[in-house]
This record gives sequence, C-alpha cells and structure tokens, in this order.
Amino acid sequence: MTDISPTAIILVAVLPGPRDLEIARLLGWYRIPLRTAPKLLSVDYLAFYQPGSFGEQGGQIAYLAPVIGHELVTRAELLQDEPDHPRAQEEYFKLQLGGLLPLPRPVRADRWKRFAFFYTTGEYLLSSDTLTDLVVRNDDRKQVWTALRERAVSGAAYHPAEWPLEPDPRLIEKLLEMIRP
Repeated sequence: MTDISPTAIILVAVLPGPRDLEIARLLGWYRIPLRTAPKLLSVDYLAFYQPGSFGEQGGQIAYLAPVIGHELVTRAELLQDEPDHPRAQEEYFKLQLGGLLPLPRPVRADRWKRFAFFYTTGEYLLSSDTLTDLVVRNDDRKQVWTALRERAVSGAAYHPAEWPLEPDPRLIEKLLEMIRP
C-alpha cells in the first residue's frame, strides 16, 4: 500500500452487498446511479465501505481500487441477468477499476450513520482507524477542493462557475452531522 500517494483523491463509496465486491474484484467495475452520483468521478481510487449486509466483514473499509475511467450506461447493460428490474432503464455510471487492493488495516465505521459518498485523500485513508478520521478538515479541505475543481475544469466536466474557489463550509458541517451520535 505504500505506493498510494498521500495526495491521491479517494472517493469513499458504499458497496451494497457482497455481490458488488465480487463484481469489482472479478469484472473490474462499480456502478453509481446517475441520480445519486457525486459531482465528480475523476478520482484516483474508490475506497469500498462494506455495510451490515457483509455480516462479520461489515462496518469497515477493507479494500480500494484505482479508477481507470467511467462511462454512462443503463442498469440493464450492467446487470444483464436482471432485465426486468424496476430501474433497468435508468442511467448509471460504470466506473472501470484496476485490481482490488487490501488496506493494511481496515478502517472501521465506529459511530457513523448512513452516507452515500465522500472524498478523502491517500494520507487520510492510510492513517485512519475509523471513518470519522477520514473526514478532511481545515487546510487539507481546501487542497482537496482545489484538486477536485481542477480535475472538473480540466476534464471539461463542469463549467468553473459550478465549482467555487472555496468549499462551502455548510457541506462539511452536513457531513460532520452524519457522524455525530
């Protein structure tokens, strides 16, 4: 794990169930519904949070994978064994992944409530014991925001006006509210 840069941008994402971990491991992709996707997907890695559906392996981040690219497809194209699923025709981002990398030690959930996605860095991920430790704070928050903004603008994903120069402090406060008991 020493090859992960401290400045790597990491998107922490929830794996709905063990099948999704196997898809990431064997097929090399992860899906995110367009309607709930984070604003930017051009990140270096996905860190996979395993919820309670993983049984004894739940409540932790044990793996991450490099993000190679992404495309927009329908759920039916992704999960061809579920053609009659109610969301079969909805659009999803398919993130292409490199091989799964185990973390040296899992990052535990501790007291977190539910979340969908959030950004962190390689430094935070490799030094964290709990999900609370992954929350980027203070000056580091501005650096992450700047890196995300630069990626959005250089990738022509968004117009610069959609990404103000400074992060909105209300977003961090909202994230912190999610982890308070």
